[in-house]
Amino acid sequence: MVLPLLLLGLGHSPAVVGLIAGVSTAAGLVMGPLAAVPADRGARKTVMFWSAVVSALAMASVALAVADGRPSLPHLLGAVLVERFSTACYEAASRGTVALIAAPEDVPRMVAGLEAGGQGALVLGPALGGALFQVSRFLPFVADAVSYTVAAVCVRAMRADLVAPGDHAPDRPGDRPAGPAGPARAAAYRAAVAALAAGYTLVRDSALLRLVLVWTTTVGGVLTALYYGAVFTLQEGGHGAAPMGLVLAASGAAGLVGSLTAPRLARRLRPGRALVAVSWLMVPLAAGLAAASGPWAYGALFAAFCLIMPLATVVLQSRAIQATPQHLQARAGAVLATAAGGAAALAPALAGLLAAPAGAAVPTGACAVLLAALALWTTARAGRSLGPERAA
Repeated sequence: MVLPLLLLGLGHSPAVVGLIAGVSTAAGLVMGPLAAVPADRGARKTVMFWSAVVSALAMASVALAVADGRPSLPHLLGAVLVERFSTACYEAASRGTVALIAAPEDVPRMVAGLEAGGQGALVLGPALGGALFQVSRFLPFVADAVSYTVAAVCVRAMRADLVAPGDHAPDRPGDRPAGPAGPARAAAYRAAVAALAAGYTLVRDSALLRLVLVWTTTVGGVLTALYYGAVFTLQEGGHGAAPMGLVLAASGAAGLVGSLTAPRLARRLRPGRALVAVSWLMVPLAAGLAAASGPWAYGALFAAFCLIMPLATVVLQSRAIQATPQHLQARAGAVLATAAGGAAALAPALAGLLAAPAGAAVPTGACAVLLAALALWTTARAGRSLGPERAA
């Protein structure tokens, strides 16, 4: 939340803010699939630890630059890119841990618990970020660096090695193809490409995972565009960081309630019916955001989004985990995350470019139309795709 406010406060246009947010997200898409391969081969814990350390250092550099005076745009962009790279590696490595420690029947409950933890952080994070930004611009970045440091310490303290029975150990020099250097390099290259493509192949061949990909990609891009539209509108209306922080805190509280109730609803409702219901409920909420103007209206509508989204998240993530073999969890997850991240990378830039000449209502209205199309598509596909598909 704070980075767009900092950039706007430094005099940069909404188009620049959206472009930086989009580029930083796109940069992370490069590393996710690459980090997924060593994660699936037993290096999950190592990748997670060092990724958190690098992120902490990147955000600490931003805090120092902001505290020292007016930070340069290249420095901010570079630090954001480094943080996004390392965070993408962390997220890629963390995928598959649920399948390692949870029985299949416990997956929905664990997914909902993780979702509740994230939403609980959103209750405190935006309000704290907005309050710290009001006190001093550098303090939110200090808090961000501390949070990554805590993550690194916690990962290092874990007793579990997070290695699945089917995971392959990282390649050793003795495992490389023997023979002339040229053919050996060619064979190693083909093996690396096949390892990277394994997740894509699984998603392509699974109707369930294709549904997850389309749904999460569309919704992720739309929600990102709606968020940046709200930031631009509130900034133009003279509202500071604290109101936006309270809006997101209210959304986080609603998301926490939704996460806590999602497992029970998921057990009572058929998966396809639950997903279709959430898809259609989002359409009028997006349309309402096109007419909203103040923090209270944004807070209520974003809270409604976050209240219903966990049900769809639990349904889709649980089925995706159950449908993916353990040794492909990170790579299949990276494919899904890359698609969703690509939409999230484009959304801020498009929202900023459209908001500059036409106002925030134009991209918000386009989002409502896109959600309506998604709801129609989901209605036609969900019943067939969300069947009793399980991992081999």
